[in-house]
Amino acid sequence: MFDVLTAGAVVDELRRSVLDGRIQRLGLVDAVTIGAEIYAQGRRRHLIASADPQNPRIHLTRSMPSTDPNLITPFGLQLRKYIRGGFLIGIEQPPLERVIRLSIAKRMASLNTSGVEEGPDHEEEGGEDDIWSGQDVSRLELVIEIMGRHSNLILVDDQGLVRESAKRVTSSMSRVRPILPKVPYDLPPPPDKTDPRRVTSPSMEQFLVSSKPDAKLADLLVRGYRAISPQIAREAAFRVAGDAGVKVAALGQEDAREIAQVVRGIFQPLLTAEWEPHLYERDSLPIGYGAVPITYLASEAEDVPLESISEAIERAQDATGEVTPKDHAQRRARLLQAINAAIKSVDTRIRSLQQQHERTRDTERVRRWGETIYAYLWQIQPGDVELIVETETGEEKIPLDPAKDPKEIAQDYFEEYRKAQKAGNTLPERIEAAENERRYLEQLRMQSQQAEGFAAIEALRQEYEEHSRGRHAVEEKSGHKASRKQSARKVAPLTDDDGNLIYIGRSGRENEQVTFEIGGSDDLWLHARGVPGSHVILRMRVPSQEPDDNAVETAASLAAYYSGSRESGTVEVDVTARRHVRKIKGGGPGMVTYRNERTIAVRPSDESQLRKAGQIE
Repeated sequence: MFDVLTAGAVVDELRRSVLDGRIQRLGLVDAVTIGAEIYAQGRRRHLIASADPQNPRIHLTRSMPSTDPNLITPFGLQLRKYIRGGFLIGIEQPPLERVIRLSIAKRMASLNTSGVEEGPDHEEEGGEDDIWSGQDVSRLELVIEIMGRHSNLILVDDQGLVRESAKRVTSSMSRVRPILPKVPYDLPPPPDKTDPRRVTSPSMEQFLVSSKPDAKLADLLVRGYRAISPQIAREAAFRVAGDAGVKVAALGQEDAREIAQVVRGIFQPLLTAEWEPHLYERDSLPIGYGAVPITYLASEAEDVPLESISEAIERAQDATGEVTPKDHAQRRARLLQAINAAIKSVDTRIRSLQQQHERTRDTERVRRWGETIYAYLWQIQPGDVELIVETETGEEKIPLDPAKDPKEIAQDYFEEYRKAQKAGNTLPERIEAAENERRYLEQLRMQSQQAEGFAAIEALRQEYEEHSRGRHAVEEKSGHKASRKQSARKVAPLTDDDGNLIYIGRSGRENEQVTFEIGGSDDLWLHARGVPGSHVILRMRVPSQEPDDNAVETAASLAAYYSGSRESGTVEVDVTARRHVRKIKGGGPGMVTYRNERTIAVRPSDESQLRKAGQIE
């Protein structure tokens, strides 16, 4: 729903309310979300900007988002230095882009009369104090890119170079547009599509004539015109034909003129700033919002006009639970902190076991020392600290304890040999078990980072605490009662365009359910290669049918998306029959081994992207 019109309405609202304001408080809600307090026009206002791949956004909020002072990232440090305490001197939206550029000017610490940079809780409201005098004024742009999973928050200096970003994009991730420090910042390359603000009746008529009769007008508008979101496209179709899903075959040549007029009219507020925010509710629950009236939603839900687009965004998100800048983010942070502590503990154990294993490789020398002492008893004198003997490889020195009898020393060496030999037999197995536990914790960490909503985070917390048996409990705030144990929900399938079923596990428990309870022996099992990720099962509509490449690629795209390589351009995914997948003995939930796999490379895609592409229903 956060389309180019929403971005335009937010920009105009910010210009009216916080332009020329001072950024008094600033912090990270999570690694990709900023919360800020801005003092402007005699009052404090609060702003949130996020590059969350599931819910990117920027808007004013009713209260200051709860930030995490313990979250320290390179991006967060740059924000503190160059943005906090600065003045918001410009707010721009590049034409037809879901990109908002905030220009900030800040007098640096060297110009403060006190010599101390002002902190986040500085309460001197207003107080410009001739900020523009002198040379040491920092001018940067904070660029908020709202682009689904490619969303980002980027600091750009006055030379047009990236200073830092919430998400770094390497050249291997994007050859076209890397986002790294000291790399020139460029706007996202515009798609090769028609500008909807300049559509004409003849061009629209030609556009319809060249389209398939059974194609939906809304789908065609999304594919053929720049910046038209699915919601805008459905609204245009509804205004023309009274049916958001109208097909080309139902339209006549005379409709081309009206379509062109409607499309231009929808985008008119980008020029006039005459926005009309609306929220749409069904059974008192929001189902959508718009910066302009969305008549196809009004036809099936209650229309609630609002004064502020930010209020519409916030009310819609509060109801759906998609935005949890306070409780959910902090709950997730506590869980990740506990998991990271457990991983650190396992790493220490692995290093200790490996060192023990190295020492056991020298057990033969200890046995030989015991035998040599017995052979040279006649030579050892009371008080000797070592026995020196000649061997085939040269002189060897055997340590002795002057307080012990030589026979007792020899027996000690034999006992050390027997213990080392016994330990050496079990150490490889113990090292493998520790490494399997680390892989499970890495999987749990990835799932926690990607979890959406309270229920998913809470289920993962309970899974983790059950696995750790209280060794690294997740600390809850005082006064919070422990949640009741949740039973694993039944994983619901997705259906691809050919009627095949796709099951995705989002936790260790769900991975086991998908693989060993739902998956049949002949179903396909998919998993991102070499990284933590979800188990995915592909069940063909006709059991005897050989899976076609399109079905496998769709399931693989989801396996890639729900993996630790989600942000990569392409991901390798292993595919094998479910019968070739086995549980790891003693491993955590969802830990498996598999064989007879083949590997394919795909682009990660979530459900919404695949629905837009017509690959799933």
